[in-house]
Amino acid sequence: MRGLLLLAAVAALVIALWPLLRSALERIPWPPRDGAASRDELVKDPVCGTYVVRSRAIRNEAGGRSVYFCSPRCAERFSEQERLR
Repeated sequence: MRGLLLLAAVAALVIALWPLLRSALERIPWPPRDGAASRDELVKDPVCGTYVVRSRAIRNEAGGRSVYFCSPRCAERFSEQERLR
């Protein structure tokens, strides 16, 4: 009997505090769900093979697709290779 009374008290407390808890959870900066988090995935530099965080990589377009590089030098080398093809 005490267990049921305690369970009812906990349930009432949760129900009473739920709006406060919900508003507090909404203010926490959770990772975005719209795909924006994918910007920080690792991408491979096609020249030297180094993995770079996408948001810090140097981005160029090649053949209608995005290519990411670890440094300006690797981007230049890639452009030179593309011109020779």
